[in-house]
Amino acid sequence: MYATRSVHGAHDAYRQNAVATASPARLLVMLVERLVLDGERAVAAQQAGDWAGAHQHLVHAQDIVMELESSLDVDRMPAGQQLASLYQYLRGCLVEANVRRSSTKADEALALSRQLCETWREAAMAAAVQ
Repeated sequence: MYATRSVHGAHDAYRQNAVATASPARLLVMLVERLVLDGERAVAAQQAGDWAGAHQHLVHAQDIVMELESSLDVDRMPAGQQLASLYQYLRGCLVEANVRRSSTKADEALALSRQLCETWREAAMAAAVQ
């Protein structure tokens, strides 16, 4: 039991350190990676009929999208308005997947999240090279 706690404690400390020392680009990538993970977990929960679990993951995913929206500087970012619209659409898919228990919308949100994650990864890598 104590070994399990120390492993979890070490894992939590590592995660906190990784977040604390990450660049803004890496933090953004970490956030969208978690968005994808929430989407995957929500889809799996829906498929299993675990509506409470799906709800939990979909709400967390919505929170992430709202954070992405709030941190977006539409005027300073090229294509910022289009990205804001994409975030709004994604959030709407997540809400609909949750409220209507729509696996179609959950799948759509997951696909969009994966594309978004890949795009931000590529942008972060390009920025690191410069």
